[in-house]
Amino acid sequence: MMKLRTKYLLFISLLHITALVLSYFIFRQNKLLFIAAEAVILLTAVLSWQLFRQLIQPLKLLMQGIDAMKDRDFTVKFLPMGNYEMDQLIAVYNQMMDALRTERTKHKQQHLFLEKLIHTSPTGIIILDFDDQIQLVNPKALLLLGVPEQQLLRTPISTFTHPLLERVQQLASGEAATITLHGMATYKLQKSHFIDQGFPRHFIMIEELTAEMLATEKKTYGKVIRMMAHEVNNSIGPVNSILQSALSVPSLWEQPAHQALHHALEVAIARNNNLNLFTRNFADLVRLPPPAKKTIDLREVLSAVTKLMLLKAGEKAIVFQQTDMEDPFFILADAQQMEQVLINIVKNAIESIAQSGVITIHLLRSQRTLVITDTGKGITPEQASQLFTPFFSTKPDGQGIGLTLIKEILLNHGFPFSLKTTAPGRTAFTIKFSESTPHTVQHGY
Repeated sequence: MMKLRTKYLLFISLLHITALVLSYFIFRQNKLLFIAAEAVILLTAVLSWQLFRQLIQPLKLLMQGIDAMKDRDFTVKFLPMGNYEMDQLIAVYNQMMDALRTERTKHKQQHLFLEKLIHTSPTGIIILDFDDQIQLVNPKALLLLGVPEQQLLRTPISTFTHPLLERVQQLASGEAATITLHGMATYKLQKSHFIDQGFPRHFIMIEELTAEMLATEKKTYGKVIRMMAHEVNNSIGPVNSILQSALSVPSLWEQPAHQALHHALEVAIARNNNLNLFTRNFADLVRLPPPAKKTIDLREVLSAVTKLMLLKAGEKAIVFQQTDMEDPFFILADAQQMEQVLINIVKNAIESIAQSGVITIHLLRSQRTLVITDTGKGITPEQASQLFTPFFSTKPDGQGIGLTLIKEILLNHGFPFSLKTTAPGRTAFTIKFSESTPHTVQHGY
């Protein structure tokens, strides 16, 4: 396609050539007029050329400015040229370039700040592209999901089976939900969107609430337990004293007709003592001391626990299977508290098996992990969401203390754990121990 300046030059050239030809035929008889006409035509040609240069210069500058903007080079500016119209155009262009440069700098600073904020955020953040593929994952989200970054990026979120991501897919933009995994870790999920190039893009925020909820939960049930224990002790002590005083008077029980009342009072005292023991168990949970950690061989603790629970397991024809127990397995822990944890875990495993089953105790040495599995009835999804909650028990006569005590002790030790049914007839309690203690290094384990 012919350029504008080429058209202009062709038009001027054609116009002057025509004028020259016409002046020749009109004034060829009069040389003086012919010369004057040629001079005028020459003068208009010179003026046309100068006008062309003045008109084309702004276009050249405009094209240079357009090229600079295409290249996103907002540092190109023009100097005034002494022409009023041209200087006005140059001034507007320079102002526009200054504004674009300032805006780009501002956006770049905001972008860098946003990137740093996302990277260092204590909340897990996942940003999706227009096709709901994962485009960006911050370090906190990687930690919470436990999935390598390479497996997440540029992959549709719908292809992942992680429980957090599966729950996120059920949320609409702007919705939030709280989910508890394996009865222990609690997360808040939020899904929202922003507009990018006129189209919505979703992002997900994952916030771990476990520590805050545990602190609130412990504060609440601790207050309830202390108040309950105080009231029970204040009532049971005087009541038992009165009952025992009555039982200690022989003359009151000489009549055979009073023997039933004597037995009833003894039963009342026994029930009061059971109630006192019940509240003391809860009070002990609140007063749980910090662990007195030292290097212990976990095999010895497991051996003592299995021997203690052997008779109870035998009543149901339950057998113990232990693997990889030949060599010592050292951990840094409070021996008595860890024994209490393992007793409660094995006791729950025994109670979950109706009759004839297997409890397997397996040490994964390379992963420094203990897994205790049973072949019991398993845990329903409804029960799984409430596990480790104070006062919750799957047994009709349970107090809800055992799992709460396990949770408190393992959290105080810093040992991650989980309890879940991994397959029909297979429920596993997993404890992850911290890295090797100096004692283990010394022994080469």
